[in-house]
Amino acid sequence: MCEKPMAINSAEAQKMLDAQRKSGKILTIGYQNRYRNDSRFLKAECEEGALGDIYFAKAHALRRRGVPTWGVFLDEEKQGGGPLIDIGTHALDLALYMMNNYEPLYACGTTYHKLNNQTETANSCGDWDPAKFTVEDSAFGFIVMKNGATIVLESSWALNTTDVREASISLSGTKGGATMPSPDHLILNTVKHNTQYTYTPDFAAGGIAFLDGQAVSDSDREAHTFVNAVLGKGNLVVLPEQAIVVTKILEGIYESAKTGKPYYFN
Repeated sequence: MCEKPMAINSAEAQKMLDAQRKSGKILTIGYQNRYRNDSRFLKAECEEGALGDIYFAKAHALRRRGVPTWGVFLDEEKQGGGPLIDIGTHALDLALYMMNNYEPLYACGTTYHKLNNQTETANSCGDWDPAKFTVEDSAFGFIVMKNGATIVLESSWALNTTDVREASISLSGTKGGATMPSPDHLILNTVKHNTQYTYTPDFAAGGIAFLDGQAVSDSDREAHTFVNAVLGKGNLVVLPEQAIVVTKILEGIYESAKTGKPYYFN
């Protein structure tokens, strides 16, 4: 079980995948947001066809002032990128997972260094050092899949916005749509009896007065899934073949931002 993203670039990710296939061992990547209650419910709805053909998605990973100032997060050489590779990767993974679509055609992207030279930051993790802040402070991508579906990806550590959402997606399909306003808060929409209709699942564990029940955490589900797969008692939720596509798309967005041209995938 490796940390997300799978690697700093697709070449390194491919080495991991090749090693896994050669060894016959199990490899999974820590995209833990798949294990959330809202994610699990939405995945089941998507698999049952409740949303129909999902042809448009937004992947949200926006912080207003949430720059991680420890470790190597701000070092482009060691980190490989900023919010796009750090938190944008989670949102993109959720979008691809729900759409069950891992065949990108091309990506366009922009990256910005607009706020990283400021000194009065109001940052939740404390002021950053502008001299060490070499990664982007925000990045945005537009991805077109081979079947024509579109994904808009937005990511930031520092952005002048109040629309703050992280590891969140919005989906639009031929039968219905869905949005995740906040963790474990899911709103689905459709048309029912010729009327616009929205519904929100209740993920509360309670049911008995004064007793909420024992909630299972996302990390518990992730760990149990991995251990059971190792023991041959279950299947992985995050496959390396899926995770490498996330890395390839992130790489394509960065490359497009550098060249100013669309990046086409092989």
